[in-house]
Amino acid sequence: MTPSPLEHNATPAPFSKGTSLHRQLFLVLREEISRGVFGDTGALPKEEALCERFGVSRITVRRALADLAALGLVERRHGRGTFVRQDRVPVARPNPSLGLIDSLRQTASGTDVQVLLVERAEAPADVAAMLQLAAGEKAVHALRLRSVSGMPVMLSDAWVPAQLGKQVTMASLRKHALYEILLAQGVKFGRVIQEISADISDPTRSRLLQTEVGVPLLKVVRVIHDPKGRPIQFITVSMTPERSRILMDFAGDAVNTLSAGYFMHDIRLPRQ
Repeated sequence: MTPSPLEHNATPAPFSKGTSLHRQLFLVLREEISRGVFGDTGALPKEEALCERFGVSRITVRRALADLAALGLVERRHGRGTFVRQDRVPVARPNPSLGLIDSLRQTASGTDVQVLLVERAEAPADVAAMLQLAAGEKAVHALRLRSVSGMPVMLSDAWVPAQLGKQVTMASLRKHALYEILLAQGVKFGRVIQEISADISDPTRSRLLQTEVGVPLLKVVRVIHDPKGRPIQFITVSMTPERSRILMDFAGDAVNTLSAGYFMHDIRLPRQ
């Protein structure tokens, strides 16, 4: 394996307190598997090399490899070593070039949906502010889980102003995606604001996404407006990075514009 510029093989990797060594090693190797670090052969380094690289015992290495095997990411071949399973080799990135409606259509057609909840409720303060709801005003809340071949990949938590959500029911969401229901009512999509960040999996999301409590999740918050700038949908999507990724596509002349996104840093400096 060719080490990345961020690796320092001469110095054992520093580990964090509070998490077992084999678990931290497991997370590092799982991330490298997802990036295709181990090349065409998929051969992981020998146990001795992993011990030296990370400064851990062979027992720790073996426990991490066993956890990877239990997850179906690697297979142990007697007398040869540990190899990434071929069905886990990263695939080439597709050509996106999709508009908002096309991307929503692709998501809907490429996944199976389970409608977990549809209700009329008072939205949380941040959602109410984004949807410009009056104090105490209720909205339609829909919680859905999307899966691929029985494996959960997306948990979507959507809010729609009540006047736009009259046709949003458990039955309608089992047959149609939310965007299709809105379009059928004559709603048109305009400006979209999207925020991508990371979150920690709580017990509820861990159970639904079939992952462990406390693992990092990809979090996408999207506010969709109509052509007049009125907010029509607030949605939060949670995904586990071991199964999902976010692909963005924009024109070269938009790289240095806000349409390509920009970085925000929430740093609170102490008062002088």
